[in-house]
Order: sequence, then structure tokens, then C-alpha cells
Amino acid sequence: MHTPAVIAHRGYAGIAPENTVAAALAAVEHEGTAMLEIDVQPAACGTPVVFHDERLEGTRDGRPVTDASGFVWETPLETLESLSVLGTDESIPTLSALLEAVPETIGINAELKNPGTADLRVGESLSADARKKRRELWRPFVERVLEDCEAFGGELLFSSFCEGALAALRDTADYAAAPLVRDDLEAGLEIARRYDCEAIHPPRNAIAGTALATEPYYGLPTSEPALDVVELAHEEGRTVNVWTVDSWLQFDELAAAGVDGIVVDYPGLEATRGAGTGTGSTR
Repeated sequence: MHTPAVIAHRGYAGIAPENTVAAALAAVEHEGTAMLEIDVQPAACGTPVVFHDERLEGTRDGRPVTDASGFVWETPLETLESLSVLGTDESIPTLSALLEAVPETIGINAELKNPGTADLRVGESLSADARKKRRELWRPFVERVLEDCEAFGGELLFSSFCEGALAALRDTADYAAAPLVRDDLEAGLEIARRYDCEAIHPPRNAIAGTALATEPYYGLPTSEPALDVVELAHEEGRTVNVWTVDSWLQFDELAAAGVDGIVVDYPGLEATRGAGTGTGSTR
């Protein structure tokens, strides 16, 4: 029976303070966790830190994500490391600190979230001129991220909604890569082909032939997808890792559709099938 690889979203954000060392370590303890998904962006000094939102004053279910405000990339590293995440004793970790803490038996899916600007080109397949400009915009940050990853011996997969990030990655090092897709599957597949990406990461309602395809999610279209991204990606030798589910019913339906990995907020959703592997995360 096919079972997709389990990818812990921000370290199982449904049960732990997201993107923290404590969440990562707790996720590792759950049998079946194949990979941790984390978000990476720079502090004011350029040091890569693990945090999702552009700004520090976001909320989760009404609770402040941190006890501060402002853009992450304008905030000193010392300040970020002193903040409380979601009212816990956990602070925002540097990428290097998180990688040092987790065992190399667990893969890391590092989403290249932001190079330090509010001017992002999200989910677009760019023209040649735009690709060149965006590649150079992302390059310094991507190089810092890769420096911090040098010592990590586990599997690494880099993903991004921004083509410029993947372009900079491909110019800098030979790591597995995946475009994150929102509402334009065709653009996502085009980007995956352009950079010979090992994987593609569509949202859960972009998988043709499933009930999830017509359910509201993340403000995305609720019509049946025009493209079968699983079939096309598999024909081209790419794995398909879907984001993000929060129930075993959703997990089971996507597994039946043949996806390779599923990003989840809670552990144990695959319990009816058993653990799986195959996220496209090679070095």
C-alpha cells in the first residue's frame, strides 16, 4: 500500500510552537516523520533565521506569534533570539542552531521565504530579464543559507514560491529543489522544468480527481484542476509533495491519488497506512 512521506509543517505546528528548536526536536521523536519543513529568511545582519511571517506581530488562532513588531529582516539578530514564540519559552532560532540540534537522520525542507524585501514575485514564471534581476536579488541570502547548511549531513530540499530563489540556488549549489505552487499549476510545472527540479509542491486542492480539489483552501480556486500535476510530474521524474493537511481523511485521499509526500500540521495522520519515504530530497 502506497504511503506518502510525512513532512512536519514547521515542526508539526498544530501541536508545537512553529519553527522552533523545540518543535523540531519533538517532531523528530514521532515515528514516521521523514522530513521537517521550515521557513528561512534573514535577520537585519543577514543571518538566516527560521520564521514564517514577514512581520513579527502576526497571530495564530488569536495568539501573537511573538512579543514584538516590525519586519524580520529589519530586526537585529539579538532581538530575534530574545523573543518569545507564541507565548512559550522558545525563541526564533538561527538556521545553523536548528540544524545543529536535529539529527541527520531527518531530512530538512527549507523554504526560502524572503531575501529581505517586501517586493516579492510570488508564484510567477518570470521572463528572462526578470529572472536575471531576481536571481541577483536572492543570491546573497541563498549563499548565506547554503553556508549554514554545509555542516548538515542529512537530506536537504529547498523550496520557494519565488522563481528568483530557485534560480539563485541552481547557480550556487547542486541541492534538490522544488517550486511551491499556489493557483498556477502551469507556471509551477514550467519553473520545475526550467531548473530541472527534483520535486514540485502544489496545494492540497490542486490534485485532480480528489474531493479536496473543489473545497475552499487558502483563498485558492475551488474548481477541478485543468492539469493532473501528479501524472505530469511523475512522467517527468519529479516527486509531488502537497501542502498542508490537518486530518487523516485528507491524508488518505491524497495518498490514494499517488502523491509522494504530504506536509502535515499533526503527527500520526498516516497511521492507517504506515510510514513512507520519497520526497525528492537528495544531495
